[in-house]
Amino acid sequence: MRSITKPSPRADTAAAPGAHRGRRALAVLALCFFFNFVSRGIGDTFLVFLLPLQQEFGWPRAQMTSIYSLLMLVAGLAAPAAGWVFERHGPRVLYALGIGSLAAGLLIASRATAPWHFYVGLGLFGGLGAGAVGMVPATALLSGWFPTRLSTAIGVAYAAFGFGSLVMVPLTQALIEGIGWRVTYLSLGAVVAAIGVVALLLPWRAITAPRPVRTPAGAAAGATARAGLSGRWRASPLRAATREPRFWLMVQVMFFTALGMYLVLPQSVAYLVDIGFTPLQSATAVGAASMLSIAGVSGSGWASDRFTPRRAATASFAGTALGIAMLLALTWHASEWLLIGYVALFGLFQGARGPVVASLSARLFAGPGQATVYGAIYALMSLGVAAGSLLAGALHDWTGGYRAGFLLALGCIALAAAPFWLSQWLRLPVNPSAASATTPSPRQQATPP
Repeated sequence: MRSITKPSPRADTAAAPGAHRGRRALAVLALCFFFNFVSRGIGDTFLVFLLPLQQEFGWPRAQMTSIYSLLMLVAGLAAPAAGWVFERHGPRVLYALGIGSLAAGLLIASRATAPWHFYVGLGLFGGLGAGAVGMVPATALLSGWFPTRLSTAIGVAYAAFGFGSLVMVPLTQALIEGIGWRVTYLSLGAVVAAIGVVALLLPWRAITAPRPVRTPAGAAAGATARAGLSGRWRASPLRAATREPRFWLMVQVMFFTALGMYLVLPQSVAYLVDIGFTPLQSATAVGAASMLSIAGVSGSGWASDRFTPRRAATASFAGTALGIAMLLALTWHASEWLLIGYVALFGLFQGARGPVVASLSARLFAGPGQATVYGAIYALMSLGVAAGSLLAGALHDWTGGYRAGFLLALGCIALAAAPFWLSQWLRLPVNPSAASATTPSPRQQATPP
């Protein structure tokens, strides 16, 4: 009789932990996606509250839009503090504080009668909450679960921003039309508070169990990042990081990307209406661009893992620049084909640099202080958001048109792309299979550019 070979118990037990870890990793990714969905989706709902609030209170439009600007600015500037809380007290405390702050802001807004109520409720509390539950803790959590596909995982988490806006904005508009803006704010606040209670009950010890794993390239970069700092890395990771060129190169990428994008985004609907498109066409175009960004952000993370960060980033910057160039060309000829090209290119690559830089930061500054370092990069990026929004309006007032802003945006995109070609550290592959071919030699590591 022919014997039947059975798998050994050792093989079964060896395979089971890997499968279990894979399922848990996907669950952590889904959790990060959900919290990003909440943070950006709730924040962007303010855009549909503008008209009801203006109709009730009669406040100037500039005053109303400044509330949203404050929310975005505070969310960015809160990122380093969010990283510090994550490092010192863990994700349970950070997410509880963030969700609680976001819920408090919504509840304050539901009772608001003066502009400063909205500045405190939405701008301050809402901004702090959005910053606490966004990409800073998500990057720190995912770096331990996805050592070889970190950019892809971060890309999926980043895509939740666009998905949150896509779902929450029309849903909130329907609620406002049905129950009014005050009850809508009250309802959103109650839902977010309930999410906060659930967040407290999650098994955070299991969620944060793995320690970050570095690829050979990332390990070499991380070791060199700490070389020559006389032990200061362990004492103050953020201070040590700010003395490294790699940190400021990533800041350059994110700051000038944000500056260039927000020289275009805030006035995109008004611009398209001014050059002859209908308000419905203009709003539809901007909405379609946001929808395409979901696929673009996810794809940029995959491309960074599959190829290299430099190739993925360069392709995204080229697409963004071509999209802005088509928008600029519309000032001479309002062609529907140029509009379609702008929507396809600008929309697809909107936010595409985020996963690339987040994964690079996680690997180049792996270990204690990782979340704080990325939080600082994110905070400095928010200054580009604020500066771009202000410059867009100022340049329009000074020149009486949009061309100066679009040309400046193209220059900013070029400055943002430059570090990927001028620094070997931002060219490192994040895929271990490609790392051995491009890891700098010890002599190169001793004198990084």
